[in-house]
Amino acid sequence: MKPSPRLSLNNGVLIDQLGFGLYKVPPAAAAGLVSTAIGAGYRHFDTAAMYGNETGVGKGIGRALAPSGSYEDTGGSGEEFHALSRSDIFVTTKLWNDDQGYDATLRAFDESMTRLGLDHVDLYLIHWPCAARGLFKESYKAMETLYREGRVRAIGVSNFQAAHLEALMESAEVVPAVNQIELHPWLQQGRLRTLHDQLGIRTEAWSPLGRGHVLADPAILALAEKHGRTPAQIVIRWHLQLGNIVIPKASSGARIEENFRVFDFQLPAEDMDGLGSLERHHRTGSHPDDVN
Repeated sequence: MKPSPRLSLNNGVLIDQLGFGLYKVPPAAAAGLVSTAIGAGYRHFDTAAMYGNETGVGKGIGRALAPSGSYEDTGGSGEEFHALSRSDIFVTTKLWNDDQGYDATLRAFDESMTRLGLDHVDLYLIHWPCAARGLFKESYKAMETLYREGRVRAIGVSNFQAAHLEALMESAEVVPAVNQIELHPWLQQGRLRTLHDQLGIRTEAWSPLGRGHVLADPAILALAEKHGRTPAQIVIRWHLQLGNIVIPKASSGARIEENFRVFDFQLPAEDMDGLGSLERHHRTGSHPDDVN
């Protein structure tokens, strides 16, 4: 299969546009799923301290970086593969809410690094703004320190609304590279995406398939039939053509491979417009203002 395109972040670091999300992946399953995803072509992995699976993610990546090894491919053959280099893999993890604050952020980062077994991560995000606690600016200062020390190749935020970004930019010395937000055809976040473009921040979509709910939308089913694709492939293709970074989760080898098979077709403008008309302002997760 074709590899994922890479997008340039605002500091020149390249990120695979299609990544593998590990939210709610059980710790015991993480290493195997990462190995399977690497076999299917994924090179970008998104985890978080809160997910509880950083250790498994690190083990799965470690297998790929070993001089020789095997991965559990979608056929279950465990066939041999050539080791990848660390620069081939893009790893994101996130700072959990309980660890916000300057010193606490530095400690939490060290703990994530120990669990991952890596000497750096490619992207470190504040998981939620938790604005009522008033600590995200201090957390971001700590992340700027990590960035300047070279322990993180890029820093950013997750679930920040426009007001949170505007407040952060009052003191930030490094513009966030990414804002990872809930985004799918029923929640398109147009205002926030426009602000990202103005600030030079990449938009990354979590819950890109609306936790599966949007896949039953009649318009999406019709496009799947029209193009001979699955509903998930249609939605992932929509994200890619919008320019979003997208991190779908999958728990089976067949679905992991299916979600990656999206680089050999294009949605025409009229189909993109049709998907753009599906906005419902419907969240499947929490509103950032409600998380503290």
